[in-house]
Amino acid sequence: MSSEKALSIVVPLYNEEANVRLLYDRIRAACERYGDAFEVLFVDDGSSDGTVPILKQIRQQDPRVRIVKFRKNYGQTAAMAAGFEHARGHNIVSMDGDLQNDPADIPTLLAKLDEGYDVVCGWRKKRKDKFLTRRLPSIVANWIIGRMTGVRIHDNGCSLKAFRGAVIKSVTLYSEMHRFIPAMSTLAGARIAEVVVNHHPRQFGESKYGLNRVWKVALDIVQIKMITGFAVRPALWFGLLSVPATLLGLVALVIAGSQYLAGSAEGWVISSTVAMLLLFLGAHLLSLGIIGELAVNTGDYRPQRPVLPTIRELQNPDGDPRDEKHECHGTDEATR
Repeated sequence: MSSEKALSIVVPLYNEEANVRLLYDRIRAACERYGDAFEVLFVDDGSSDGTVPILKQIRQQDPRVRIVKFRKNYGQTAAMAAGFEHARGHNIVSMDGDLQNDPADIPTLLAKLDEGYDVVCGWRKKRKDKFLTRRLPSIVANWIIGRMTGVRIHDNGCSLKAFRGAVIKSVTLYSEMHRFIPAMSTLAGARIAEVVVNHHPRQFGESKYGLNRVWKVALDIVQIKMITGFAVRPALWFGLLSVPATLLGLVALVIAGSQYLAGSAEGWVISSTVAMLLLFLGAHLLSLGIIGELAVNTGDYRPQRPVLPTIRELQNPDGDPRDEKHECHGTDEATR
């Protein structure tokens, strides 16, 4: 492995044979001023078309291109995590491989990063996607994410983002969490900015996303709220959640006592049962907070690395297994 680069471009790909060569040409044109100080990491997410052979041809022509290949399709988040893990750049830019993101916007993102920010998000202000199936769900999701996480940016789903390498490498990515990188990066104290970027209609291939991903995003929103809200002071948050249950349990206990004194056996049984269930719930939530506090205060504070699927990095454009730089099984510990 050579020394650190000034810039790494991370591009997840899945069946993008019609786009990849044109995308490479546009990235090279946008980053040519960096000379040999930039690299392009194409992460193939288990493509079944001719994407990888084309990547190998590009690699033969330009040693600044690196290829990371998954054995099967694991999703965009895993592909981005692998790209970030392998990236050697001081600054890292991520983008989609479908030509809808414009590589010409990369200098704008990096200029904003140079102002002292740690994460710069692209905002597809004039998005060229179908309104009902793509734009409307995105508008609703962005509003909910902003309300729940406190990170109010217009376009969490835009893959065109710029990061300081040290910051993004400390962020744990899994599930569909690539949409929540801005919120997750706040755990590392990142400063976040947003700039308007171009967005083009898809010319080749098919979109990999649709309305079927809505339920996944909804579950991830709840999960990200738990991570960003409870990670620092779990005892406080779970303690607050236990207060209503405990108060209602005490009220039910008083009612049960009055029912007992009034000689209403049925009312006493019902009220006492409700009281015990509510008091148990309050105690349970409080116990979870205490356990969480112990875990936070006694745990390992070293940045957690994402668990990656089985991957390999293709260094030799001819695909000679003897020259495959990395072969990792299970976690990325083997890639270091």
